[in-house]
Amino acid sequence: MVAGLLAGYGIAIPVGAVATYLVALTARTSLRTGASAALGVASADGLYALTAALGGTALAPLLASVTTPLRWTSAVVLLALAVRGFLTAVRQYRGAAANGREVRELTPLRAYLSLLGITLLNPVTIVYFTALVLGSGSAAPAGGAERTVFVLAAFAASASWQLLLAGGGALLGRALTGRRGRLATAAASSALIAGLAVGMVVG
Repeated sequence: MVAGLLAGYGIAIPVGAVATYLVALTARTSLRTGASAALGVASADGLYALTAALGGTALAPLLASVTTPLRWTSAVVLLALAVRGFLTAVRQYRGAAANGREVRELTPLRAYLSLLGITLLNPVTIVYFTALVLGSGSAAPAGGAERTVFVLAAFAASASWQLLLAGGGALLGRALTGRRGRLATAAASSALIAGLAVGMVVG
């Protein structure tokens, strides 16, 4: 269980483009949508933990071989999310000025699926769990019960951290109640996400 918790927190805590997007998404939508997105990230981490626990070293070369194309795919998707997030914020800004309210387009289910997909494509996640597979036998347990506990613990650790980030995004959204504040936050987060995406392929 401890190994699973460490694995989950190890991949979840470093703040990158996905975490930045999660916070920004929650800030401009709702805690419910952000929590759904957070569980999407945690589900992807859980799937990779399951792969690490079940696959063993046989899957490591396969995982390692797809990191380069997925790095480019992930960068393109993140750039698209950054652009879409900014354009959505601009549209909401103009809509709020015209209608006196904000339009929230992203449903919790779509948020879950979107973050699940982008996290599965995240090369950082793949490299991390590839290293876990290639690590010591104590990192990836052999017994069936131990594997189950490992995967569940990794999922729980990732979920707790992602939900904390979503909560922070919700607080940020409440603090930035003005239209201009939300637009400025969306622009800043989109620029940061775009920068991190470019860093994936040129770094």
